[in-house]
Amino acid sequence: MVIGCLSNNADILSANLMLSPAVRSGALKLVVEKNPTSAATGYNRILDRTDAPIVILAHHDVFLPDGWEQLLARRIAEVEAVDPDWGIIAPYGIDEHGTGWGPVWSSSIGQVVGRVATEPVAIKSSDELLIVLRRHEGLRFDEGMAHFHFYGLDIVQTAWALGHGAWNVPLPLVHNDRFKGDLGEDYAQGYHFVRKKWRAQLPLHSPTAKVSWHGLHLRGVRKRMRESVEHRKAIAVAAEVDPRIHAERCGWETLGGVPAPAIRPALAS
Repeated sequence: MVIGCLSNNADILSANLMLSPAVRSGALKLVVEKNPTSAATGYNRILDRTDAPIVILAHHDVFLPDGWEQLLARRIAEVEAVDPDWGIIAPYGIDEHGTGWGPVWSSSIGQVVGRVATEPVAIKSSDELLIVLRRHEGLRFDEGMAHFHFYGLDIVQTAWALGHGAWNVPLPLVHNDRFKGDLGEDYAQGYHFVRKKWRAQLPLHSPTAKVSWHGLHLRGVRKRMRESVEHRKAIAVAAEVDPRIHAERCGWETLGGVPAPAIRPALAS
């Protein structure tokens, strides 16, 4: 396994993903693509730069607690027991009902999000913070997608279309992401891209919006973002906080060589 990352900020990368014990020790070889023009283009370049059968694609502001790669190996075995030909595993995924499955810490909203499953959960979309991709012919990112939104939904739908399942299993991690005030036109372009491409599968749910054939949910989520900006700003945690602090406070300071994290009460996502 290797871990690939798109980054336009060396300081954020150093303070988060490169701080992860698995990366620092070399247990996971890190491949960085700097300043890509889009997520799809950058991740395809990473896939072309390695022949690893399993590639972990992570944001540069993600921190993987100690032993995370060992836990991933166990979770892969759990998924293979129900789907030997799986394509995608996501630490945070959305099922067909719009339910979010985690758990992950998000600094931008100051809390752990996602229900915690006792067995693999089939998902229809993935948060882009981290995606585990199993190399299959045709399972690549669509470079027709500009910018950096909705490629998690797109790659999950691509996997299912090719006959390879997409699953969530508990893989606790820290997303030390920054507060986001609103959703720009690049987000809207991504929304309309997947709305048109996957029309036959609609409705689908991304982590932030329901994707519907008429597209009106986009207007709704942008309105809610504007109206809730002060509340969200108040609950956000500064991304400059050492991610190891979040991992320790979540009880995730070590994940390998011990029983998997205890099932915690489901938290609203």
